[in-house]
Amino acid sequence: MEKVEQFLRGVELDNRTLITAAACGVGALVLMVRKVTSHREANDKIQRARNRRTESLQRAEQAVLRHKESHPTTDSAAILKLSLSELTKQLREGLLNPEDVFYSYMEKTLDVHKQLNCCTGILLESFDQLKTIGSNKDGLLYGVPISIKENIAYKNHDSSCGVLINLDQPVHKDSVLVEVLKRQGAIPFVKTNLPQGLLNYDCSNPIYGQTVNPHNLQKTSGGSSGGEGALIGGGGSLLGLGSDIGGSIRIPASFCGICGFKPTAGRLSSQGVRPIYRGQKSVLSSAGPMAKDVESLALCMQALLCDHMFSLDPTVPPIPFNVQIYQSSKPLRIGYVESDGYMQPSPSMARGIREVKALLEQAGHTLVPYSPLRMDYVATELLVKGILADGTTTLLQKLEGGPLDPCLRAQVIPYYLPKWLKRTLSFLLKPLSPRGSAVFNAISGVRSVSDLWKQHAAVEDYIQETIADWRRCNIDVLLCPVIGPAYNFLYCGKVTPMLSYTMLYNLLTFPAGVVHVSTVTAEDEEELKDYKGIHQDHWDKLFKQAVSGGEGLPVAVQCVALPWQDELCLRFMKEVEQLVKQSRD
Repeated sequence: MEKVEQFLRGVELDNRTLITAAACGVGALVLMVRKVTSHREANDKIQRARNRRTESLQRAEQAVLRHKESHPTTDSAAILKLSLSELTKQLREGLLNPEDVFYSYMEKTLDVHKQLNCCTGILLESFDQLKTIGSNKDGLLYGVPISIKENIAYKNHDSSCGVLINLDQPVHKDSVLVEVLKRQGAIPFVKTNLPQGLLNYDCSNPIYGQTVNPHNLQKTSGGSSGGEGALIGGGGSLLGLGSDIGGSIRIPASFCGICGFKPTAGRLSSQGVRPIYRGQKSVLSSAGPMAKDVESLALCMQALLCDHMFSLDPTVPPIPFNVQIYQSSKPLRIGYVESDGYMQPSPSMARGIREVKALLEQAGHTLVPYSPLRMDYVATELLVKGILADGTTTLLQKLEGGPLDPCLRAQVIPYYLPKWLKRTLSFLLKPLSPRGSAVFNAISGVRSVSDLWKQHAAVEDYIQETIADWRRCNIDVLLCPVIGPAYNFLYCGKVTPMLSYTMLYNLLTFPAGVVHVSTVTAEDEEELKDYKGIHQDHWDKLFKQAVSGGEGLPVAVQCVALPWQDELCLRFMKEVEQLVKQSRD
């Protein structure tokens, strides 16, 4: 009897083992099925988005061919050579008709896209808008085709920010900026590419791929408004809208040889300009214009800063564009930055500042040396910790459900580490790499709500401290380097400390713009061989690799003013642009 009981207990144990094994097997199978299903759903989403793009491009191509057949005498080459101010004048006077302008730019955009992969889709509604454009003849941008960054809302189109989780969610209405542009007679006709998740200054995502530089196809166009930079730099658009949280307008403008302007935070409406996540208040984003010249930026700002925008978005202060300040010619007292003390500029960045400084002095302006305050502290404790105060949790949630783009991988892999490990690495790295230690501490985020409030207070204090420092130096505006020249592929995510040159002015909320002033010379390339950097660490070595092989690429400078002095900033940019042009002539 005892043996029978032992046998039965053994059978019972074997059954439990079998049941447990079976349950584990079923669980593993369920997980595998879920993973396969999720992978298939992700691929299906990506394919649908790509199909929508392909269809829009094909339909636009067919429309262009039909127009060319019925209008064989249209001189598209002459239209494409006109500046925005010349184009608007001829449209207003009836010397050109909007249809010829629209189709000339549509054809050029399709050609540029084939070479640079800069568009996420043609806005086919623009063909219908063209038919009724005569009702907006009084608009400042009457008949002007305009490109918009993919994250700027246009009715019935996705604003994906390059992440799968946002696909197949077409917005229900236009952003305020798009509404105002339409009221001013502009025709938004194409959406442009950006990096996965926006918080990167390359321009690649798993949905639409890598956008390349119009001056060198082996270089990136920059980002996150990189599709805009490439399209305008390649001649497919003469005016575009981007957004900027850390240099996202200014860096692609620098890389692609055009002009870009980040207004004071809050000067333009942000309704319908989609960030990758909301709620972050330390480093503020701004939408702004990108174009071939400063005059076009000013005209766009003048068109946007109108009663219609102030009515649609009452949170925007009703301050119209001050033409008098923009057209002023009084001598300025200009601070100039040679290095921010955190990252050493490339030889071409430094030379651009020296040459523009000399031109400004010759023109009668006063130049005084200036250094941003406490950049070692600001770069990590206010900039990185501000943007990633939640310890990167929300960004990683937004990246779920799809592949990680190669341009982003090096940047975000450390984000996936648990917070305790990030803080441990920060402690261990302190004697070996102080800068690396500070970054690991910063991407760990803040520990509590009270610490977040302290961080916000520190940002407010720093803004006031900087304004007081400007007044102590008695400077009107600031001339400083902007990242450049255009990087080799896959380096933007590896050299994030270089963003100190642009993101600082998002933290400060100061208006800032970029003007193309030169090109990289053989001498710059030779000097780069001796580049060591300030800290002589991993990032300095990577930056040297990132900008190598840049001969002939655009070089730019950055112009900055105090908050709400956007017109003064644009006036300063125009001054730089004109002096550079005169020196070339």
